[in-house]
Amino acid sequence: MNDARAEAASAVMRRHAQRVRLAAARPANWMELMRYCCVGGSGYLINLGVFVLADPSMPYTLAFTVAFICAATSNFLWNRLWTFRVEHGRPHHQYARFLGVSVAALVLDLAVLRALVELAGVSKPPAAAIAILMALPVSFLGNKLWTFR
Repeated sequence: MNDARAEAASAVMRRHAQRVRLAAARPANWMELMRYCCVGGSGYLINLGVFVLADPSMPYTLAFTVAFICAATSNFLWNRLWTFRVEHGRPHHQYARFLGVSVAALVLDLAVLRALVELAGVSKPPAAAIAILMALPVSFLGNKLWTFR
């Protein structure tokens, strides 16, 4: 029984690996990734800007939350219209999925950031850059394969 399960799991992994190889060979997917990174960069600037503006007038955690929502909303709109060029589906359902993927990526970001800073002794700016790069594939694939499918 365990051998059958192991063989089935192995077959699933082989199919996923084949899909990844085929996707990586398509230039259009790499262009989507580049557009996704541009949108993410603009979202970072929006997040930082809104946080700086909101921080003096409210608790910093609330200011960060407001900034995150503003940036995520901007990222959703640009990713829907420009990165993935989606013309199907219900935007409010896609937005809910996008926020779910964004929160999952944020959790991964924070876990990597904390591990690098507190356990590995990496200074915060490089640790943040590494954390963002570690979460990027999760975020991109989550949005490409689930949010905007």
